[in-house]
Amino acid sequence: AAPQGRLLCGPGLRRSGAGLLVTKCGLLRHRPAGGGAYWVDSQQKRYVPVKGDHVIGIVTAKAGDVFRLDVGGSEPASLSYLAFEGATKRNRPNVQVGDLIYGQFVVANKDMEPEMVCIDSSGKSSGMGIIGQDGFLFKVSLGLIRKLLAPKCEIIQELSQLYPFELVLGMNGRIWVKAKTVQQTLIIVNILEACEYMTAEQRRQALAKLSGN
Repeated sequence: AAPQGRLLCGPGLRRSGAGLLVTKCGLLRHRPAGGGAYWVDSQQKRYVPVKGDHVIGIVTAKAGDVFRLDVGGSEPASLSYLAFEGATKRNRPNVQVGDLIYGQFVVANKDMEPEMVCIDSSGKSSGMGIIGQDGFLFKVSLGLIRKLLAPKCEIIQELSQLYPFELVLGMNGRIWVKAKTVQQTLIIVNILEACEYMTAEQRRQALAKLSGN
């Protein structure tokens, strides 16, 4: 039963009159903080752009003053060259086809082309922009991404004790990771991919074996 007051609908749910419709199969989840939020947790891999989501896109083309990015949805997203911190007509960002971009959706609905930016409301990058050339990009389910983005995620905390590494998580199911060596990078990739099918105890045993404990 839904509590009285403000109700937030997450992925897998859609408002219909006075009720809610379930739009995909999975487990119904609830977070009571902030008035109550409900969503459906599933192993879905097809991403549907949502305004405000931070995602990893791949530059596929340049069209005048706009870049086209593959974000894993049904159509590419657009990104203006002015949507970078400090960008002007004379000082354009050095973006090439094939580059990885971490940005945020400012427009995302069924009637309009998705539009991304790499700056926040104050014009700062806030960690968004071009991702380094090195590293490894791979894809996981949207459900795993939400787990990894949760505050104080145990998986991330345990991995950080194994090797130092850089990590970028996109709500579109894409993960970019870079460790000190290629071998360490691939180990972290394999563990993150296996997290969808491992219990917490199995994950800890695998990490203990890798660390030599």
